[in-house]
Amino acid sequence: MSRLAGVALLATGLVGGSVAVAAPSPAAGRAAAEPPPQTTPGPCAYTETPDEPPARPVPLPPDPRRTPDHGTVRVTLRTNHGPIGLTLDREQAPCTVQSFLHLARHRFYDRTPCHRLTAYPTLSVLQCGDPSGTGEGGPGYRYADELPTGLPPAPTDPTGERRLYARGLLAMANAGPDTNGSQFFLVYADSALRPNYTVFGEVDAAGLATLDRIAAGGIAPTPEDPAPVDGAPALPVEIRRAVRGR
Repeated sequence: MSRLAGVALLATGLVGGSVAVAAPSPAAGRAAAEPPPQTTPGPCAYTETPDEPPARPVPLPPDPRRTPDHGTVRVTLRTNHGPIGLTLDREQAPCTVQSFLHLARHRFYDRTPCHRLTAYPTLSVLQCGDPSGTGEGGPGYRYADELPTGLPPAPTDPTGERRLYARGLLAMANAGPDTNGSQFFLVYADSALRPNYTVFGEVDAAGLATLDRIAAGGIAPTPEDPAPVDGAPALPVEIRRAVRGR
């Protein structure tokens, strides 16, 4: 479920037992003068990611001291294949719900593709939330995981490490611990995953019918793989509008 993430490495050279010091370049001076990434002051601590600029301009979410953590919120993804109704659970993942509603309010998800469909025996999801459609785009900020604790063991995993992400769950995609952004996935058939993905809601019956139509279309073949189980949906999927409510 990962997105690609860059890793910067810093090396220090040693010459004759002493530290080799190079003259700073103008570019290094500019980098040193740049302010640190902005982080919101509330409990969610949404943090800018300058190395991963937003795929579509959007400010940092609000982060009140008392993040709403009770009740549910309805959101509808109006797609070119029909509506996908979502019920977001504030108690389960308050910071994730707050971010998702913020992005929807700023129309971050409008006119965006769902770039990935999987059809593995143990992973059946539709992944969305990247306006660039590459699987690498995000909102220009990240925030911490709110991992599930009550998922049952996946019956297909004898090791007991994976949990059941059941049909109808809504969860965040990520590129490693505490790298949540804008990408999310919708589970259309029971899947087995390590519990490393924040669950923050569920898909309604009409939405599951829409997902079933998309999944039935299969995955677009490529020259390298004429029958893939992971890739772009053969029936292109676009979120035309994400709106709060039904």
